[in-house]
Amino acid sequence: MSLEADVADLWNRYQDGLTAADASDADAAVIDEFLAALEAGEVRAAEKTGDDVTSWEANEWVKRGILLNFGLRETEPREYGGVTYHDVLPLRDTDDLAERGTRNTPDGTAIRRGAYLGSDCIMMSPSFVNMGAYVGDGTLVDSCDTVGSCAQLGENVKLGANTLIGGVLEPVEDAPVIVEDGVSLGAGCRVTSGFRVGENSIVGENTLLTPRIPVYDLVEEEVLYGHLPAERRAFTRMVESSVGDHELFEGGAYKPAVVATHVEEDTLEATRREDALRE
Repeated sequence: MSLEADVADLWNRYQDGLTAADASDADAAVIDEFLAALEAGEVRAAEKTGDDVTSWEANEWVKRGILLNFGLRETEPREYGGVTYHDVLPLRDTDDLAERGTRNTPDGTAIRRGAYLGSDCIMMSPSFVNMGAYVGDGTLVDSCDTVGSCAQLGENVKLGANTLIGGVLEPVEDAPVIVEDGVSLGAGCRVTSGFRVGENSIVGENTLLTPRIPVYDLVEEEVLYGHLPAERRAFTRMVESSVGDHELFEGGAYKPAVVATHVEEDTLEATRREDALRE
């Protein structure tokens, strides 16, 4: 059978009550093979089915395979940096990174099993990439960054320091956070709950992108939820809240929103200067 069929069969048995204690060596081989496929970039937690950023869809069988690695493994003591920790999975073997020109700096870069890093990536310490995440070629993961479970980062993405890319495992039909090719996220950004960022967009520092916060797209003059279109410059602004006037809020209550405009050439030039890090 194919890997997808093996995972489907194992998932059905897990739903019927299969436990880590009951799992056989053959079952363990399936979830080990699945992890290797994730780490090689052969399978991904989500795929783009059309031209627009809204066309990303979850690969349910892949997310089920990830959940099986939690459900059918026992927590064990493990060692990292001379410290004992307890988890169902070890950290990822990084021997394959050097041959692709990818580097991770010492003292705090942690890559969990089942994560993929492409060629010419940079991981600065401390930073963390979780299981099922996909980090495309040439992407920079800066200090204090977290790339959550199943998050999909495209090529030549720049994550500013202290940026959080949220993870989405359940429900399995929900697409994870998507950051497409060429996106630059300023320091302190938060992208959560399956939000999708279109290619070549530039997001200002400390911006929160989540489906619950409206995006006021001044290019197409519409209000969007859950995604930022391609080639936008986005930043946080405060807008009037539906709470309106209230005695506890002098001058009215306000809530955060995201404003999106055209990407300007001088903004693009500022992000290009960072390419000197790779020369």
